[in-house]
Amino acid sequence: MSVTGGNTSSAKEERSARNRQEDYDLVAKARSNDQEAYRRLMEKYQRPLYFHIGRIVRDKEVLEDLVQETFLKAFDNLHSFDSTYAFSTWLYRIATNHSIDYLRKKKLQTLSLDEPVSTKDGEMTIEVADQDSDTDEEIIHAQRMQIIMDAIDSLPEKYRVIIKMRHMEEKSYQEIAELQDLPLGTVKAHIFRARELLNKYLISKRGSF
Repeated sequence: MSVTGGNTSSAKEERSARNRQEDYDLVAKARSNDQEAYRRLMEKYQRPLYFHIGRIVRDKEVLEDLVQETFLKAFDNLHSFDSTYAFSTWLYRIATNHSIDYLRKKKLQTLSLDEPVSTKDGEMTIEVADQDSDTDEEIIHAQRMQIIMDAIDSLPEKYRVIIKMRHMEEKSYQEIAELQDLPLGTVKAHIFRARELLNKYLISKRGSF
């Protein structure tokens, strides 16, 4: 039994290493302006990014634009990608920061509408719904998401991969089990243990919330 478990763990680590190496190879090709490499990276991460940004920005009408803008920002800055980190980690961080920038700009636009406008008949105030509190909450939520991302990045590899699949790609336990070639019970145990570790990390960062 222990031999089988060791073989399964080794196989999973190999798949994870291959996946990371695939990303590195695609990034290297994209840096040389290989359009196919760009397309494959977008195809691979479009759905996860949509879910990730959707947890920060709750306006579904702008989600697709934010995803595409995140890719553009990432591709424009591929030269700064540090291969000591996973490409997905770097990409999610760009997505989070871009989402926060969007929310801050939205707040500034709302504030400007509240300012009096000078006309020949005097000052006029444009009446708009108060969205400041909602926007503030979204920005705080986005900053918390960044802390959670840091917490996920601190997890051991076997937990990090599974927790990302569950909470960032919204895959079911069964899908994760099939993709990782693991028993369903092992997937559930890994997710339970990962959440325990995340809670400990977040408790230590409580002052940042």
